Amino acid sequence: MSTAELHLRTLFDLDERGRILGTLEPNPKRGALFSLVRSASQCVWAVRSDVPDAVAAELARHAREELPSASSEAPPRHASRYLSLLEQHLGGIELRIYAGPAFTFPESETLPGTLPAGNGVALIDDERLLTQSFQGWVPGEIAKGRAPVAAIVEAGKAVSICFCARRSSIAAEAGLETVEAFRGCGFGPRVTAAWARAVRASGRIPLYSTAWNNTASRAVARKLGLIAYANGWNVEQ
Repeated sequence: MSTAELHLRTLFDLDERGRILGTLEPNPKRGALFSLVRSASQCVWAVRSDVPDAVAAELARHAREELPSASSEAPPRHASRYLSLLEQHLGGIELRIYAGPAFTFPESETLPGTLPAGNGVALIDDERLLTQSFQGWVPGEIAKGRAPVAAIVEAGKAVSICFCARRSSIAAEAGLETVEAFRGCGFGPRVTAAWARAVRASGRIPLYSTAWNNTASRAVARKLGLIAYANGWNVEQ
């Protein structure tokens, strides 16, 4: 499987036609209407399963003309056409674009930080350590697909966490959150490095992606020496 395909199949549950059924997380969402992933050598894409076949075929026709690009912030060459097709299908509903780079991790030995012993980073499996600082966590969510969860815990509550935002049997996508009062302390790279090691220990490939305009998240990738391998462009409802 190519790196671009790996990215797409880590984010989304795809049916036998390669159409998006939903997101790969404990409580799945509907997923992007259209997702285009460009690596240095190829482009792959997927259309949500409820988009009519005729619209999906037209989207695919344009996607086949896209040029590979792993790290350019420039939108796809047919970006306006994708939006036009989907807006017509939805009756003029305004759509959102989520776009940004995707990274792989260097070998574990070169990553900063350590797993549980020392350095204040722990792997946790109890959502009660999260709910005081972070919204949306429910009992059983970690075991259902968010594990591993690497955290820095202060006074009995997690203040910086890295977890599986999306997870397949092959790879996992990082989700990173830090309490506002603890940002700028270097916690993000530490928990992300620990998470990546734990993901590798589970037999999966750790991945990290973000938005082009998320400067804090891109700084974490830079500090960890992550390697850009793809450029994602998603049309969301």
